[in-house]
Amino acid sequence: MPGVSLVGSGSARLSVALSNDALSQRVDTSDDWIASRTGIRQRHVAAPTDSLTSLAAEAARNALAMAQVSAGEVDLILLATSTPDDLFGSACQVQAALGATRAVAFDLTAACSGFVFALVTAAQYLRTGVYKNVVVIGADVLSRWTDWSDRTTCVLFGDGAGAVVLRAAERDRLLGFELCSDGSLNHCLNLAYQSDPAVLVGDIAVQEGTFAPITMNGREVYKFAVSRVPEVIEKALFRASLTTADISWMVLHQANQRILDAVADRLGVPLDRVVSNMARHGNTSAASIPIALDEAVRANKIQPGDVIATAGFGAGLTWGAAILEWQ
Repeated sequence: MPGVSLVGSGSARLSVALSNDALSQRVDTSDDWIASRTGIRQRHVAAPTDSLTSLAAEAARNALAMAQVSAGEVDLILLATSTPDDLFGSACQVQAALGATRAVAFDLTAACSGFVFALVTAAQYLRTGVYKNVVVIGADVLSRWTDWSDRTTCVLFGDGAGAVVLRAAERDRLLGFELCSDGSLNHCLNLAYQSDPAVLVGDIAVQEGTFAPITMNGREVYKFAVSRVPEVIEKALFRASLTTADISWMVLHQANQRILDAVADRLGVPLDRVVSNMARHGNTSAASIPIALDEAVRANKIQPGDVIATAGFGAGLTWGAAILEWQ
């Protein structure tokens, strides 16, 4: 049965950076307050001329270039996002932007876990032999749905896009994974639709409304993450017949530096083996793992043969881990 090989990574470059000092002009906060609690010093925000599609396509192009795969060779595009340009989905727009005319394309929504969920989903198509080349993109423009007057949430989020190229291979480099969901905890973190009933005709009413800004119970999300993430990584390692001692790098969802430190401590992984770009990017949801991965690969930190433990966690609530070997 064919396996999965990771052959390229890429990310988008956003030109607009919003520092903590600049943000403090909008809300009652400071660089010290934000950095000490989250590890974030700045985040990037999409310019009015940017779109989710343009950022996702840029990340995908860079990943394809590294992989030396042409857009015409791509069989499948999976776009993990919670902030599409079109509520019906943006993956097809990305397909058109890339010129990947033969590729099937669809969106997958699992919030901050989206990239890991999409990666595992893509692997199943490759393992069954249906497709040969797959692009997996994590992209979000959370600035669209951030309440910029709420200092408990607006300091956390940023915009971004990252991507990887997966190729069918004889040797399977997706060594193990574990995916989880718990809808009973949805209230801890959501971006919910708010209905405004309106009379259509007679006694028939319909819903008119829009999505409300992001809300989060930070304390509960922290408790959830530091408990469930080490557990799900250990389960994925067990499926891969590996232990924490085999981990070369941990590339986790970049939600909060305290979470990354706590997970590393519980697993006994040295902090110098934990990839963190929190200070520069903040929390970019589904984009955070592929951006961090791409930066580490291009900085020559991650080398061929390295074992990468990656884990996403967030709204849904969803969480999952995948153990990968970089080619």
